Amino acid sequence: MRARSLHDAVSCAGVRVVSTSSLPIDLVAQVTAALPGASVDLPREGHAGVAALDLTDADALVCLLLDRVDAALLARAPKLRVVANCAVGVDNIDLAAATAARVAVTNTPDVLTEATAELAFALLLAAARRLGEGERLVRSGAWTGWALDQLLGVQLLGKTLGIVGMGRIGRAMARRALGFGMRVIYADPSLHPDVAEARRVSVDELFATADAISLHCPLTPETRRLVDARRLALAKPSAILVNTARGGCVDEPALIAALEAGRLAGAGLDVYDREPALDPRLLTCPRLVLAPHIGSATTETRTQMAQLCADAVIDVLSGRRPQHLVNGEVWP
Repeated sequence: MRARSLHDAVSCAGVRVVSTSSLPIDLVAQVTAALPGASVDLPREGHAGVAALDLTDADALVCLLLDRVDAALLARAPKLRVVANCAVGVDNIDLAAATAARVAVTNTPDVLTEATAELAFALLLAAARRLGEGERLVRSGAWTGWALDQLLGVQLLGKTLGIVGMGRIGRAMARRALGFGMRVIYADPSLHPDVAEARRVSVDELFATADAISLHCPLTPETRRLVDARRLALAKPSAILVNTARGGCVDEPALIAALEAGRLAGAGLDVYDREPALDPRLLTCPRLVLAPHIGSATTETRTQMAQLCADAVIDVLSGRRPQHLVNGEVWP
């Protein structure tokens, strides 16, 4: 039984904020300035992981997408009022359990839009122009000089980019593609007339039509394994797949099989199904560019993400509705 209403400010004495990770902002200074008498626990560096933390008297939790927040964790935190997730996606959080426990869940949208779109387009360019193979060739010492047919890639000008998920990041990706002289089609539950140059199609039509496909959808039961063997079979053999969304959106064995068989020209991945564990076949897969989940990894973006988490914690503990509340049902 939770004694306090979420929108009642708490007495600062005894208030405890816990972060699973060190942050690029001074969380201690900000929280204690806004809530005198509060305490803040966070690792000196790196990520501690939520499983090892004592949350018995925690009022607020700042966590990463690596941290699973479910009913079992919430049972360990009977005073918890807010979970500030330092990510846009909240697939690491059981929203139903949090809502039932009257715990506010917040995320960090908007601030990572441009950084993630930049990384997605960089992966598209790298896969299209075979930059990974080229760098490995030069570093190996085996490069013998310029050749007319060496590492021939794909020119993006005039090609069609298919975007799955036309949210903020998808629209930012569309702007970049249009700037490169590409055509844009997209698959999304909603129509987006604000991107007049883009045409809405079904997911299957997108896979069958696009020269490059970029995923920008959340991971939900509907999008899990959205890229499977059937849809990869619809794609052109010259097509390129980019995923900066969530690893679970792609059936990795099916993607590996398509690349190894030459049924797909290339792919660029920033996220993986069971990261950081990787299917070892990904490491030897041809025409595959791999990045270590760095879509939002710019100094500016990660600082802004951390700041949104600090703002959310301070708002909730001060009795104010946080700006980016995911489960609005907890706050009438």
